[in-house]
Amino acid sequence: MEKHIIDIRNVSKSFGEHKVLKNINLYVKKGEFVTILGPSGCGKSTLLRCIAGFEQATEGDILIDGKDISDVPPHDRPVNTVFQRYALFPHLNVYDNVAFALKIAKVGKDEIRKRVSKVLKIVGMTDYEDRDVLSLSGGQQQRVAIARAIINRPQVLLLDEPLAALDLKMRKDMQMEIKEMHKTLGMTFVYVTHDQEEALTLSDTVVVMNEGEIQQIGTPTDIYNEPANAFVADFIGESNILDGIMLEDKRVHFLGKDFDCVDEGFEKSEKVDVVLRPEDIYILYAPNLAGQFEGTVTSCIFKGVHYEMWIVTDDKCELMIQDYNAFEVGSRVALIIKASDLHVMKKERLTNTFDAVMVDSNHVEFLDTKWECLPQEGISGGEEVKVHIPFDKVDLMDTVEDGAIEGEVRFILFKGDHYHLRVRTTSGNKDSIYADTKYVYDDRDLVGIKILPQDIEIER
Repeated sequence: MEKHIIDIRNVSKSFGEHKVLKNINLYVKKGEFVTILGPSGCGKSTLLRCIAGFEQATEGDILIDGKDISDVPPHDRPVNTVFQRYALFPHLNVYDNVAFALKIAKVGKDEIRKRVSKVLKIVGMTDYEDRDVLSLSGGQQQRVAIARAIINRPQVLLLDEPLAALDLKMRKDMQMEIKEMHKTLGMTFVYVTHDQEEALTLSDTVVVMNEGEIQQIGTPTDIYNEPANAFVADFIGESNILDGIMLEDKRVHFLGKDFDCVDEGFEKSEKVDVVLRPEDIYILYAPNLAGQFEGTVTSCIFKGVHYEMWIVTDDKCELMIQDYNAFEVGSRVALIIKASDLHVMKKERLTNTFDAVMVDSNHVEFLDTKWECLPQEGISGGEEVKVHIPFDKVDLMDTVEDGAIEGEVRFILFKGDHYHLRVRTTSGNKDSIYADTKYVYDDRDLVGIKILPQDIEIER
């Protein structure tokens, strides 16, 4: 059995009333390269800071090498952290920056010189010992920061978006160097980034986070090819995510047609999400070559390695397709999807469902608001009920009108012919409500949320 160097058990972290980590459970094997991936504000850096000791978890335990380090100060933990801004000492040269921790620990001068030379060789900074750190490029400063972090041989190296400040070419070069360093050192790396390509390139294991919760843990291949939910599918690379119906095992209906697939274990006629990667849709000129369905090219952009095209199908659904060949705008095309290239996922939810309380026979309270509903026979005021609202019955408006509440758009998913949005209310418990709309919104837009009485279904 492989040893866990890090065990994170039921860890939560709150700042005031705002909970940024929600019951996180995660283990890291010794020598593993684990990347914590997610959008800004998802809690990934907070989790790293809890491991490092710069933040104290509100609940739960963190163990390193089997020992609970929850109350151990940062400088006594067997970890070192590399920050995005490097945090080098500007008044010290490269040698003294790297040697600083060993000098504090009163290591002998000969041993210090030997170890500094070794780590500078590992990071490709030999012959830079006497250089002023402020005269170095961003990539060179990052190498020095990594050398300083590994000089005292920590059990775990924590890296908090270490390449974010570098330009694209330098970032890609440093990715390869960090991967090689991990292989050379045999040390456990825990790496935080919002860059999906970086996570897939570097990692043994990827941990995808959103809104303070882990969405999926897996190898880069699993995360990309078998996303656990719509958020992961949308966040990792490009995806077409469409509504579908599972007719039976290995047979799914979407885009107005039936397709073979390899997925099973669903109920008959179960509503599902279908994921199509843009590179997995085969495109041919129509009508010369027959496909499973047809469409019209509305956009074609050269992306360096491939062309990115948008196709409107005859079913009025928009698909992104990536291909090495360009198809002119306006062209009629035939499209083919192989069964093995389809990924069918269970829907996380089929409707909005809330715990609610009846105020009287015509009003119900949920989302910290009293809403008008149709008369409810036999249900008295104060009775606890469930409320269901279909996604397409949630009206979103640019302003907050009478009978509406305010919310903030926090997740946008294009579903081919409409957008599926998560809107977080701005008052009370800041609960979320989901809406389907034809209109385009941006992340963090403020909107009004209105629900008509006839669209509120009440269940005792």
